[in-house]
Amino acid sequence: MSKPRYFIESGKEAKLLRSKLGMNQSEFWSRISVTQSGGSRYESGRNLPKPVRLLLNLAYAPEKQAMDILKKLRQNEKG
Repeated sequence: MSKPRYFIESGKEAKLLRSKLGMNQSEFWSRISVTQSGGSRYESGRNLPKPVRLLLNLAYAPEKQAMDILKKLRQNEKG
């Protein structure tokens, strides 16, 4: 299985999605246990660490993409 493409790869993409969803920073980022101030820093250009990127994608990507990521993670766990 090839590496799944992330739905959200940057803080800028997260900010665009958050705006489309009509959520404030606290609502959006708290879903993955990131503080509002931490989310603000990511949205302002700080690099998203891989664990944060993974959580964002599991929480907000379309179901098929999220499931592809989860499947890949589980395969890595076994191998």
